[in-house]
Amino acid sequence: MNLSDRIRADIETRILSGEWKPGHPIPAEHALMAEYGCARMTVNKAIAAMAAAGLVTRRRRAGTVVASPTTERAVMEIADLAEESARLGLSYRHTILFRAVEKAEAGPVLVVTTLHERGDEPLALEERRISLSAVPEAAAESFVDVPPGTWLLRHVAWSEAEHVIGARAADAALARRLGIARGAPCLTLDRRTWQSGELITEVRLTYPADRHSFTSRFIQREQALGEG
Repeated sequence: MNLSDRIRADIETRILSGEWKPGHPIPAEHALMAEYGCARMTVNKAIAAMAAAGLVTRRRRAGTVVASPTTERAVMEIADLAEESARLGLSYRHTILFRAVEKAEAGPVLVVTTLHERGDEPLALEERRISLSAVPEAAAESFVDVPPGTWLLRHVAWSEAEHVIGARAADAALARRLGIARGAPCLTLDRRTWQSGELITEVRLTYPADRHSFTSRFIQREQALGEG
């Protein structure tokens, strides 16, 4: 990772984690130059890339600030990584790294860690907990042929889902599993699904930031006549 990418990764981690809220000022270029010991061009390249991605807004005289979201809500589909890979014409495989039943306050849960690979490189690390009270048949499933997320989508209906997008720097174990450098930026998707108020599963998917992005498309509805 070159210095410009490192500056960008450090700032993006603070934005995506929610540490820096919309409107939060990004340190001035001269401050970043002093912090990282680099030239203005290096800093400018990092800021320009974030502006192009819509993460920051450059304002004349006021400086650069964290961009405001275009909407307060986002609805994301629950993606099937195997099916998604097939649509893209890319090979896919998954490996179960860990599987165990654990006790929890609400009842037993099946804990499964899965490595997803697309093409010839890791795509995501999945750390999932499945409520065996809600989905008892999962206890007998090995998930060797079908990954846990795909199996759940095929066998269990859900009525409510929650998604939280975040960011983290890869520690040694995560870096080794995803084939990236220690400290490299990663995107996280924490998701929980319910059926009629009963929790089915909770999962964290961690993606290398340079191999994945989250995209949502919104349609602006026309305001009613006379609305101020």
